[in-house]
Amino acid sequence: MPHAPQAENAGHPAGPVAEPAAGSSLPVPAPADVEVIGLIPLLAPYFRKGLVEGAMPEPLLGTMKAHHLTPRHGAVLPQLLAGALTVGDLARRLRVSLPTASELVGALNRAGIVERNEDPANRRRVLVSLSADYRPAIERFIATRSEPLLRALDTLSPRDRAGFVAGLAAWTREILA
Repeated sequence: MPHAPQAENAGHPAGPVAEPAAGSSLPVPAPADVEVIGLIPLLAPYFRKGLVEGAMPEPLLGTMKAHHLTPRHGAVLPQLLAGALTVGDLARRLRVSLPTASELVGALNRAGIVERNEDPANRRRVLVSLSADYRPAIERFIATRSEPLLRALDTLSPRDRAGFVAGLAAWTREILA
């Protein structure tokens, strides 16, 4: 099978990028990019529903199922570990619209997983926090799920860790764009 000719691209961090394949406007990944791209499918098992549910403790799992809550709802929970946030803060962190964040919080609130309370510093604002009934299960679940990532990050130098986080954030922005 013939390889696409390499075009010089000094600005690409992985080196030369191959010209787009015939009939395509997308460039063929450079050899250094192929190594990174090849790692992505290896992460798939980490995100599979069965593995996630297997790590989720009761009563959280039962409540998530009973209320038909999805991974999108679950994405709200780690955001609240450090403390209460407004719906607007959640929307910015999750990179979703304010109505979407409000719907996610509403469903979690109806399930009893999060609470909405008036902000004592500004009575017009509502703060969202984890319910005391579910906080221990959520903390356990997030600690279990994040353990492999945190172990990997612990092996990196501060510079490499910052680069990894910057790359992951950039990839997230591209996916959500």
